[in-house]
Amino acid sequence: MKKTKKAAALKYDANKDKAPKLVAKGQGLIAEKIIEKAKEHGVFIKEDPDIVEILSTLDLFEEIPDKLYQAIANILVEVYKINNKIKNLN
Repeated sequence: MKKTKKAAALKYDANKDKAPKLVAKGQGLIAEKIIEKAKEHGVFIKEDPDIVEILSTLDLFEEIPDKLYQAIANILVEVYKINNKIKNLN
């Protein structure tokens, strides 16, 4: 039995936001569209079914719960490292 694909998207502006906010979520075709748009715009994609399950329980534009701070912080560290590597190549 094939599992239904799920996706969630976060937005975080360190200058404006207290915590990352959920800006998109969905499953099946909607999840595929979220992933497709992220790829089109060069957005970092992290596959983590456990985090997606928790994020899918949030309302859109809701800040992530405290219990996810460490997990999301670890992902942001990955993003910053990748961005720095890209900047150093230019």
